[in-house]
Amino acid sequence: MKKGIRNLLIAVVLLFAAGIYYYFYLPALNIHSAGCWFFVMSFIVVVMVFYGIRKIVKENDSTIFKKNGIENLEFKFDKVLKGLGILFVVVLAAFLIGKLLSSPIINAKKYQQLLTVEEREFTEDIQEVDYTTIPSLDKDSATLLGDRKMGSMVDMVSQFEVADDYTQINYNGRPVRVTPLRYANEIKWLTNQSEGIPAYIMIDMTTQDTECVKLEEGIRYSKSEYFNRNIYRHIRFHYPTYIFAEQIFFEIDEEGTPYWVCPVKKFNIGLFGGQTIGRVVLCNAITGECTDYDIEEVPEWIDKVYSAELLMELYDYSGTLKHGYLNSVLGQKDCLQSTNGYNYIALDDDVWVYTGVTSVSGDQSNVGFVLMNQRTMETRYYKIEGAIEDSAMSSAEGQVQNLGYQATFPLLINIAGEPTYFMALKDDAGLVKKYAMVNVQKYQWVAIGDTIRDCEKNYKELLNTNGIVSETADSMLSISGKIQSISPIVLEGTTHYYICLENSEDIFDIDMSEEALIGIVKYNVGDMIKLTYIEGYGLNAVRGIE
Repeated sequence: MKKGIRNLLIAVVLLFAAGIYYYFYLPALNIHSAGCWFFVMSFIVVVMVFYGIRKIVKENDSTIFKKNGIENLEFKFDKVLKGLGILFVVVLAAFLIGKLLSSPIINAKKYQQLLTVEEREFTEDIQEVDYTTIPSLDKDSATLLGDRKMGSMVDMVSQFEVADDYTQINYNGRPVRVTPLRYANEIKWLTNQSEGIPAYIMIDMTTQDTECVKLEEGIRYSKSEYFNRNIYRHIRFHYPTYIFAEQIFFEIDEEGTPYWVCPVKKFNIGLFGGQTIGRVVLCNAITGECTDYDIEEVPEWIDKVYSAELLMELYDYSGTLKHGYLNSVLGQKDCLQSTNGYNYIALDDDVWVYTGVTSVSGDQSNVGFVLMNQRTMETRYYKIEGAIEDSAMSSAEGQVQNLGYQATFPLLINIAGEPTYFMALKDDAGLVKKYAMVNVQKYQWVAIGDTIRDCEKNYKELLNTNGIVSETADSMLSISGKIQSISPIVLEGTTHYYICLENSEDIFDIDMSEEALIGIVKYNVGDMIKLTYIEGYGLNAVRGIE
């Protein structure tokens, strides 16, 4: 009876230890999860240790142990220990063999075909620049604005901090970064967790406006929660077999409701290889309600499913494994790879990752660039030779070397049909001071401006000087109609008039810094007007009024 009770107690202790391990490390109960394999191997080792200790105590007399010391203890492997040892070796061998059979060394062709790349025309897909969709800030600058905004919230700053998520999304047609608050420390969590986190930060990436959005009900499920309301533990207990991606994303829907977007890994090659995303779990950050979607059914308002790092890894497989694994290491014929950075572009109401494409030889030029959709994994390749992003950044920094400004990783935009790098120039404090535009193919053509508009104006003058006419008579359009609405707005210190005409869905932008357009102040709603304009994406830039 005593032996049975002792064995039962040992089993309870082992199960308790396994439960503690599972609660804190949260391995997926899935054969494709490396964490699950480590969990099983660790459990076998713990059982062996417990059984070995019990066997030592049983086989050695306690008085001999006290007299002669531990060095004289006798220990012999029995069938149980040998069986456990063999089981451990078998599991470890299966894991290592699975890793090998899932690797690019054996499956180069399958890895190369994970991503479908479509070659497209730059001027057809990337329309003339629209300044309402160009993010002028990077994540570091957004972080500074978020911390500054939090410092002004006297009712919350002592209890909460700004989390470092800063997810870039499209919100009602605008590029913004959003991030939740988090508890300042364990004590602040203890005193505030009953009501949850009261707000999140939203930063407009074009205007730099920063808003602390207060919620009627607090965020109760987040990364800074403890125990069962921690978002990782919450989704694990709901979906114990799902292998979630390392990055989950904080997003808001079009009504401003906060959610956690939790991508679920899919392994397409062997046990552990060919990772893409197969499903998405959407968790309401306030209520904790979870909805499971197949990757093809993800709502369109969600912008982040594939991380930028995963997309770039998939493209590198596609570009380097064209002629097999050995060629990617030795000969490297036709091998292409992404450059050492990326940025985001708002296109078709989605967020696309932009990165350049260069040869693996490490030269300072791009052979093209790719756009990769973070929701659908759609990848577009544009064959445009030019300077690598690092060279363009150095060229822009050289124009302001006396000021010591540092360039952000550039965006690729279309100005007068010319592929152009656009970047912000920041001072040592991380604040944006100027903007730069660098021609992709002629990276010595650099324009600097205090505002984006000034920078564009200087760049177009530079293009004209070099024989590239950005606004010709052929590119000018005209329209006549009755003014339906006219609204003044200030952008970067300059007044603009936005005009809508009856029987037209277009919006026309009149820049009051242009002397020829000042006459617009004489017009009112209902007046007839004729406009000459350059067609743009979202806004049409007016060049003449009659």
